[in-house]
Amino acid sequence: MRLLSTSMFAAAALLTAAAAFAGQAGESKAALKNPASLTEQAPATYKAAFDTSAGKFVITVNRAWAPNGADRFYNLVKNGFYDDTRFFRVVPNFMVQFGINGDPAIASSWQNANLKDDPGKQSNKKGYVTFATRGKDTRTTQVFINFKDNSFLDSQGFTPFGEVSSGMDVVEKITDQYGEKPNQGSIQSQGNAYLKAQFPKLDYVKKATIEK
Repeated sequence: MRLLSTSMFAAAALLTAAAAFAGQAGESKAALKNPASLTEQAPATYKAAFDTSAGKFVITVNRAWAPNGADRFYNLVKNGFYDDTRFFRVVPNFMVQFGINGDPAIASSWQNANLKDDPGKQSNKKGYVTFATRGKDTRTTQVFINFKDNSFLDSQGFTPFGEVSSGMDVVEKITDQYGEKPNQGSIQSQGNAYLKAQFPKLDYVKKATIEK
């Protein structure tokens, strides 16, 4: 029997690792099409690191502030939902919004995966992170980061679940050149293909991870 050389062992190990990674990616993508399967309870506090085209920032989440929101955000980040998503709504002196998946098949799966509201325990201060909502119990995946004190939102059901604990200067560098022009309906139906074609300079999340 012929023994494998060191280089052949290394190549085999790389192939095995690549196959494992591809398998995990496939599992995550399948899970992202089934919102009901992503209901893990988040830790009491955790950090979500966002590596973006503008730089890196970290969001520290406090589950006590908004348990439902903290759990949803934890599951979305952990399973790669925000990877390769665009910051599609940037309003100077107000906020930056993101959270529509670039794959229309995944985005449509979450469109009606509504969360029950959390009682408001924190205010929408600068750097605080909050789920967008269309009304009572309609939070899904879109979140925004406040550029300033937006406490007027507190009484409208916008409940912060975390805050940018490092990299707020990066958040403030996210391009606002397109303002609110990207159409959310088109993003939902066409995904990143629409955004890349019509708004090619949008900043985006390269990868979001739960920090260990």
